[in-house]
Amino acid sequence: MINTTPMDGASPLFKSEIVIVYAIALKMLLGDRLKYFGLIAGIAFAAMLIAQQASILVGFTKQTGAFIRDTAQADLWIMDPQVRFSQDHIPLREIMVHTVRGTPGVQWAVPLFQGFVRARMPDGTNFTLILVGLDDSSLTGAPPLMVEGALTDLRRDRAVFIDAGTSAKKLRMKNGGNRPMQVGDTFSIMDHQAYIAGSYRSRTSFFWEPVLYTTYSRALTFAAGGDRNLLSYVMVKLLPDASLEQTRALLQQRTGLAARTNEEFIQLTADYILNETGILMNFGFAILLGFAIGSLVAGQTFYNFTLDNLRHYGTLKAMGVSNRTLAGMLFLQVAVVSVLGYGIGVGMGSALGLLMSSAGLAFSMPWQIPAITALAILLVSLLASWFSLRRVFALEPAVVFKG
Repeated sequence: MINTTPMDGASPLFKSEIVIVYAIALKMLLGDRLKYFGLIAGIAFAAMLIAQQASILVGFTKQTGAFIRDTAQADLWIMDPQVRFSQDHIPLREIMVHTVRGTPGVQWAVPLFQGFVRARMPDGTNFTLILVGLDDSSLTGAPPLMVEGALTDLRRDRAVFIDAGTSAKKLRMKNGGNRPMQVGDTFSIMDHQAYIAGSYRSRTSFFWEPVLYTTYSRALTFAAGGDRNLLSYVMVKLLPDASLEQTRALLQQRTGLAARTNEEFIQLTADYILNETGILMNFGFAILLGFAIGSLVAGQTFYNFTLDNLRHYGTLKAMGVSNRTLAGMLFLQVAVVSVLGYGIGVGMGSALGLLMSSAGLAFSMPWQIPAITALAILLVSLLASWFSLRRVFALEPAVVFKG
């Protein structure tokens, strides 16, 4: 009879018996190939859905702050307190630039314009774009990577820069061969003629309108309408020895405006987009759905697997195997399929995400996502084990020998 009662100083024979029992557990698992592969497939699908949807959600979140990251030369952004996200244009008075420059602790401060304007291509196609106006003298806030032309070309007459990465999709002329707009083309912005003097490449943005750069004074000319004040933000760089919090408090006191760091502005934008567009709810539901599907499929399949092998567990019980050892057998079986399913699922989710990201899908998988997915799969596995363990613990060994 196999005696598996744990005790101090267990003999080598006892250890070998434990190894035999666990080998039987693996043989039981691999013996039913259909349920074995079904368990792996269920857990793999759950892991893939959880990891992929969470990665897409993180990717979208990062895209919401793309413009701020590309324009992150400043320490603080001065803005209207009611601004909700980076493209929320609430104009400020021009005098605020001088007020900020005269604040102790400020090294430099430059104006920035950003707003939605109407434009017309040479073939008559109308479209909406995001126009960004940079400080005329310093060009602070310029795109991080130029593809064609030099940054100083922005000072040329009527010059603008287009995004080389998105112009092929967002700035296509429907007539004249259906070609994208390119360096050297002219078009109109709010009935003002503009000349494409260069192109740049930026991070992929959540906002789908094309982003064009020009100088601040030219942006005001292009966008001039009924508003006298068109200043969007004041970008502030602090002195090396200045205290961020003290200078921020002083700026807010003197201007009556909000002063936010890059990360705070990025978080503000992400929170607004996630909460107001329903993206968080949609992807959260998809993640919960993956967890529910994994729990149901894995739990039902493993429970059926346990029912099919009750005679084996009953035989082992009749031979003196304790409930603790039987629980170890079940946990070993679940651990094997969980590790394999988790690895396959996260691998497939990563591969599909990278494949779709090349086509423009937002996808980002930091290390926290595989870790959270692992915890979710562990919980799924524990739930599957719990249903099976209840049946095994309630099993009477004598039932095996009846009939």
